[in-house]
Amino acid sequence: MSRIAKQPVKIPSGVELSINGRELSAKGPKGFLTMTLHDKVIVTKKDNVLSFSPKDQEKFSIAVAGTTRSVVSNIVTGVATGYEKKMVLVGVGYRAQLQGKKLNLSLGLSHPVIYQVPDGIEVEIPSPTEITVRGCSKQQVGQVCAEIRAFRPPEPYKGKGIKYLDEKIVRKDAKKK
Repeated sequence: MSRIAKQPVKIPSGVELSINGRELSAKGPKGFLTMTLHDKVIVTKKDNVLSFSPKDQEKFSIAVAGTTRSVVSNIVTGVATGYEKKMVLVGVGYRAQLQGKKLNLSLGLSHPVIYQVPDGIEVEIPSPTEITVRGCSKQQVGQVCAEIRAFRPPEPYKGKGIKYLDEKIVRKDAKKK
């Protein structure tokens, strides 16, 4: 069996988790998330602990059991504490502004870039060059950050662009004559 699937998921206090057929739903202080469980995975709930096992010993079933355990663990953590990613704008004149549910980015282009923030995601601008993205879904927070970063990814010569706070940009030397 998968090493990851063997580890149980503990449900913290304040999180309500219910399994209805193949539908798993979790509700907590940060939000509400649902997922459809795969047919090849057996999920059992006993005393605020979820355990996962494959239905049979096929290689695919074992892999899906581990993947399902990881996704459910992320859902439980998301509704309990939420996820947060910080991004930094590096470059002269690069700045961000929040106008309602729209993120207005000045990235050295001839026009401002406007990004519509999806539902379930909260964006905060602590300073004009910092963006904080929060939400209860780890996948959705990562996807929004990737979409924002794609407008101007960091370039290797001067390091200008949108980067994650903990990201290291490998710099290249300029072309020598």
